[in-house]
Amino acid sequence: MITAIKIIILLGFLVLIHEMGHYIVSKICKIRVNEFAIGFGPKIFSKKGKETIYELRLIPLGGFVNLEGEDEESEKEGSFSKASIPKRIFVVAAGALVNILFGILAYCCLIFIRYLIAVDNNFLEAIKYSFLASTELIKSMWLSIVELFSGNVGLQDMVGPIGISEMVSKTSGLTEFIYLLSIISVSLGITNLLPVIPLDGGKIVLLIIEWIRKKPLDKNLEIKIQSIGFLALITLSIVIAFNDVARIV
Repeated sequence: MITAIKIIILLGFLVLIHEMGHYIVSKICKIRVNEFAIGFGPKIFSKKGKETIYELRLIPLGGFVNLEGEDEESEKEGSFSKASIPKRIFVVAAGALVNILFGILAYCCLIFIRYLIAVDNNFLEAIKYSFLASTELIKSMWLSIVELFSGNVGLQDMVGPIGISEMVSKTSGLTEFIYLLSIISVSLGITNLLPVIPLDGGKIVLLIIEWIRKKPLDKNLEIKIQSIGFLALITLSIVIAFNDVARIV
């Protein structure tokens, strides 16, 4: 029961700050947000704001922000499709960037506090050490991405929600939980920025292509690309889940 609560808190929080990134930047860019939801499945809470419906759904494994004109052309004021491409790229990238920044900040703070205690309250030394440790974290994440695309990392090395749940179940104490939270947050952000459709990085690639061509891709072609990417992502998720179960068993 405690493990389930920890998993819900971890995944729910990371999804919340991710979607809040999209939401806040959309507001900054004057893009209308029709719906802001945390979770999937049946609604357990819904409240209509001035222009946005805020929802909490039963399954805490994701969330979404529904923007006016995101999936279709819209002439309404605040339409995503009518916003400039730099604004749209900023909105799409915001969720992943928030995850990365939060993860680095949480990791940095954790290392700072632990080192500050270890070196007898040497404040400057703790700042220096936590900065260096955070830099090493970023480097290791980047190297992991490089190895993934170079073929040095296989599917057997990837971890999905089941594998994450197993890691969460093994944490003991707040420090270990925050450490895991920070690592997963950075990983989630970086993964979302990969140039793979339907991830945020894939959407950014399509926006850059539109920027270069000075016109959007044919809608039917874009739908086909997204469908293929979605199918590939689902297939990959199933394979990773199977590997997670195999490791646990």
